[in-house]
Amino acid sequence: QVQLVESGGGLVQPGGSLRLSCAVFGLAFDYAGIGWFRQAPGKEREGVSCVHRNSNTTDYADSVKGRFTISRDNAKNMMYLQMNNLKPEDTAVYYCAVTLRRWQTPSCVRGQYDYWGRGTQVTVSS
Repeated sequence: QVQLVESGGGLVQPGGSLRLSCAVFGLAFDYAGIGWFRQAPGKEREGVSCVHRNSNTTDYADSVKGRFTISRDNAKNMMYLQMNNLKPEDTAVYYCAVTLRRWQTPSCVRGQYDYWGRGTQVTVSS
């Protein structure tokens, strides 16, 4: 049974940092494409950052480039999202996700990911 469990969310002041973690169980993590997504109230779930399986390339949403860093530790079946210089507009529920499918045109979009965590709340406020 595949299971993803996020941790590390919380309340932080603008300009602060958080590191999200996601433990992945029940699949061959080494071969998975990985991604972090977020959903703010009243908005669609959007891709924040993804590492694509085919090419091992990394995508970032324009809004987080230079501030967020995605990483993985295959030995521990873990993925991370380091978030620096946080802004109030980063407030959302953050989800980790993985896919084992090979996409001809990989993209950091919800429809290309098969397994999801339950989410962790990140609130940026003074």
